[in-house]
Amino acid sequence: MPELLRDPVERALASAVAAMSLSRGMFFAVSALYFTRGVGLSATTVGLGLTVAGGVGVLASYVGGRLSDRYGADRLQQWGLAANGLSLLAYALAGDVVTFFLVAACVSASRGLQSTAQMTMLARWYVGPERVAVRARLRVVMNVLIGAGSLLAGLALLVDTTAAYRLTVVLVGVITVLGTVPLIGLRRRVPDLAARMDAAAAPGAPRGRSPLQDRTYVTVTVLNALIAIHFGLTSVGIPLWVADHTDAPTVLVSVLLLVNTAYVALFQVRASRGTQNLRTAGRAARRAGLLLLVACLLFATAGHLGAAAATAVLVLAAIASSAGETQGEAGSWGMAFELADPARAGAYQGLSQTGFALALMLGPAAVTSTAIDHGTPGWIALGALFAAAGAATAAVAKHAVTHRRQEEFSRR
Repeated sequence: MPELLRDPVERALASAVAAMSLSRGMFFAVSALYFTRGVGLSATTVGLGLTVAGGVGVLASYVGGRLSDRYGADRLQQWGLAANGLSLLAYALAGDVVTFFLVAACVSASRGLQSTAQMTMLARWYVGPERVAVRARLRVVMNVLIGAGSLLAGLALLVDTTAAYRLTVVLVGVITVLGTVPLIGLRRRVPDLAARMDAAAAPGAPRGRSPLQDRTYVTVTVLNALIAIHFGLTSVGIPLWVADHTDAPTVLVSVLLLVNTAYVALFQVRASRGTQNLRTAGRAARRAGLLLLVACLLFATAGHLGAAAATAVLVLAAIASSAGETQGEAGSWGMAFELADPARAGAYQGLSQTGFALALMLGPAAVTSTAIDHGTPGWIALGALFAAAGAATAAVAKHAVTHRRQEEFSRR
């Protein structure tokens, strides 16, 4: 990626994302066992705590947009990442339910702030196709390093002791804090960065309107959030469906997750090309909905087949789901950037990230209450939801393009 080597901002962001993603992959692999065996919490308590923390993260994602506009997205990115690392370190000291709830809330809040700040940095520093292209490359880095972190955490799983899990949690926090190092002094190293990051807070800067008053942006945020529910397939739906509802070997779950990681790494950048154009972004969202519908139908079919046939169909389903993921992400980024008011980039990206955070929080419940609880009819309903949301997103994007052209014509 020669562009990454030339651009100090992208290089710094990529380094920070790499550290954060490596630590996140390690944490995902050991967190459940650490919370239940190391801290001594019940699975129900862990689930409730993480759900409450997810709600805090949703709120922080929105607030992060306002803070980015007021204090600078680059500063908030650095502060948020440092706070996230320190909060993760605090998990090693958690010894009761109250402490666990407080630490989980801090982890989720700091992650929400950091995520919104990152999107605002991209919106303010880059223009046109660069914004989506850089976001796509950062996502490739994220996926690959999460996978690497999961593999690295396998050492702790092999040892399978509370001490090994606690040490992994400490390493997770330390690596995350180290991710702030490339961001330190970035304003001094990059000319004009401070001016762009502080544009909204400068004296006499145009205020712009609130994204909550922008019906098109709110609608697109909701629709993209519905499509993003598909992340619940990867985290919850696929493991439960393969293990409990098909004759395929349970080890296939790891293979399907590897398929997803590899597909995103290979094709996310390609899928993002041209999505700075609203029509193209809308078409990407529509393709995402249809691909996810196909994936859902294939997952459902696998539940009625023997082991060999189910394995083959599940691999095809994972490929279709991964293709839908790359298309959906590319379309959502394009619309989140291009439909936003540049004067309030932080507030707009905050709303967009709020929708995404809601999808991540509610996705597992949505998938289990449809596909896992009701089998084939649930898979069909879930797929229909994705397809309908994708089609509606494309229609809204097309309407936005037409409306813009009418406004430009009226100004002449």
